[in-house]
Amino acid sequence: MKKVLIKGNNAVVHAAILAGCRNYFGYPITPASEIAEGSALLFPKVGGVFLQAESEIGAINMLYGAASSGVRCMTASSSPGISLKMEGISYLAGSELPCVIVDITRGGPGLGNIAPEQSDYYQIVKGGGHGNYKLIVLAPNSAQEMCDLTMLAFELADKYRNPTVIMADGTIGQMMEPVEFPQPVTTFPKKDWAVKATPETRENLITSIELDPDRLEVHNHKLQKKYAIIEEKEVRCEEYRSDDAEIILLGFGIVSRILQTAVDELRSEGIAVGLLRPVTLFPFPKKIIESYAQKKNIRFFNVFELNNGQMVDDVRLAVNGLKSVYFHGRMGGNMPTVKEVIGEIMKNMRQS
Repeated sequence: MKKVLIKGNNAVVHAAILAGCRNYFGYPITPASEIAEGSALLFPKVGGVFLQAESEIGAINMLYGAASSGVRCMTASSSPGISLKMEGISYLAGSELPCVIVDITRGGPGLGNIAPEQSDYYQIVKGGGHGNYKLIVLAPNSAQEMCDLTMLAFELADKYRNPTVIMADGTIGQMMEPVEFPQPVTTFPKKDWAVKATPETRENLITSIELDPDRLEVHNHKLQKKYAIIEEKEVRCEEYRSDDAEIILLGFGIVSRILQTAVDELRSEGIAVGLLRPVTLFPFPKKIIESYAQKKNIRFFNVFELNNGQMVDDVRLAVNGLKSVYFHGRMGGNMPTVKEVIGEIMKNMRQS
């Protein structure tokens, strides 16, 4: 298909439809509102359902109901809206319901502003809701990946019966870039567990409540085994000019694109810098990072984020004290420049 110049947010809508999603439940919030607007326009045209809920809480519970019937469904919001959805997200994870949730992150805490941040990392990756659950989390860094990873999100959600999140900073959601859309998905997995108001599914039960402590513990162990399989099989990480690197930069989303330019500029000056970009935030590429930490030629790691230092905790755990890990963050919707990034790296080179 021909490339189309399109916003990242709108690419999500087109990709969801191509993935077979026909049910959208949401509530508009900047900088994610184009997803609701686009879904309202396009879903009915393909025989789907768009429903603007009375609130984010209403939307996430509608998603629970639709996912229980086995259909591909999604919602989208931004940071404060995602906070309101957290109880429902925990219910979805506890009930093992596949669905896609898009978080176009903005500045916080509180209402903050509508500028881009990455401060939802703790909330999304570590589980802002209650209980021992994990979400599959994908972090695109382009409008093309907003398409590709949305398509992937529906596949992973169904494969593992697990909510899957597209977590993109506001810049990626609002950025217009050429996108090449794939052919639509035409085959879908059978869902014998779904509740479809038919005689065949009469005995099926979707619930996250289990009052017996022993049975709830068994269920939790089952979930942990599933998450371990996801960690083993679904890690995705881009490695850029890192084979012979002595300094490893890490960043996700829009930050990774700034870092890639910094790598190229430093390489032109003879400084061996490489980039690791986690595409999956859960599962986190800890084994890949650990393998770099074990290399003798690696001097240090430098993590850059649009927050107060959240992913850096996972990097430090993966490095496990083998090398120094430096952090530089911007907040409030500000982004580091390439010059700023290079300045940080040069400062850390003098210290290490």
